[in-house]
Amino acid sequence: MRQKTVRANIKDVASVAGVSTQTVSRVINERPDVSPETRKRVKEVIEQVGYRPSALARSLISQRSHTLGVVIAGLKYIGPSNVLSGIASAAEEAGYSLLLKELPRFDANDIEPIFQALFSRHVDGIIWAVSEVGKNRNWVNAPPLDIEIPLVYLTMEPQKKLSVVSINNYMGGRLAASHLLEQGYRHIGHIAGPLEWWEARQRMAAWKDVLNEAGIEVQANHWVEGNWSSSSGALAVEKLFEQYPEMDSIFVANDQMALSALQVIHQKGLSIPEDIGVVGFDNIPESAYFWPSLTTVQQDQYHVAKAAVEEIIKIIESDWQGLPPTGPHTIMLEPSLVVRRSSSRLESIKLENTNNKGGGLV
Repeated sequence: MRQKTVRANIKDVASVAGVSTQTVSRVINERPDVSPETRKRVKEVIEQVGYRPSALARSLISQRSHTLGVVIAGLKYIGPSNVLSGIASAAEEAGYSLLLKELPRFDANDIEPIFQALFSRHVDGIIWAVSEVGKNRNWVNAPPLDIEIPLVYLTMEPQKKLSVVSINNYMGGRLAASHLLEQGYRHIGHIAGPLEWWEARQRMAAWKDVLNEAGIEVQANHWVEGNWSSSSGALAVEKLFEQYPEMDSIFVANDQMALSALQVIHQKGLSIPEDIGVVGFDNIPESAYFWPSLTTVQQDQYHVAKAAVEEIIKIIESDWQGLPPTGPHTIMLEPSLVVRRSSSRLESIKLENTNNKGGGLV
């Protein structure tokens, strides 16, 4: 018969280190009330005897599960799936497990069972990673349950009493529209995302503001609403060409719609970026490999997720160590513009003039 492997336990560590089991427990749980010398000695013994703390025992001792609840929706979309991947990686690095709950729709409002399920499993905190869509945030100021554990929200309009982590979508929209102006475009259309989404409204508001500040009046026929999908982008750009024939460039609210817009523009026999420039938003991997390659706004979902995990763990640890509570605040990460061929009209003109220098018409 196979012999059972005898594993070192907390008493073995305490005996070899010459301390109490309570001291070993404090070291394992990173309690501050242990001297540096003792902490070093205990950690050395833990490695020496090969002790691996039981997650269950650790939870019972510390009254913590070292588990984060994550509520998300729309995992079939690129953005939410990237966010979840980032949360999982950051939580793993911090020594936390995840308990995932996916809403059936972004606008689902039957959230009480979700909270009940997470509370019953004693999660230490919750990351609400569902994008703000329509009225799906109405409950935050009158939650269905008393929420006594840390709660961090992703991608929503900042509120004073909430901890929010998001990309600055408005700044991203300004980067896109300003870049097109700098390239000499003046008739800049917009394909918006679905406007019940806070992100889409922010990007559209930035486009309007930049044009108005440049003395360009925005008309109702200068934009069309899509739904983030490639098919909606193709329909939207066709409609824009019909209602805004002077259009010489487009700021598209996400890359999936922008890539389908590139295809439609090619089919019309127009040259990009000479006849019409295109800028997207997201910087999905495919955007660098289309022709022409797509200029786009980089929003790093992994860093958003990492910042959310760091924020909620900071709140959890402060509470556990009896430190003054950290007040809710907003972390707004800045996007950047990735300039590629689809909008670089000035570079194209410069190259054309260089090629023609000293020559004549034949």
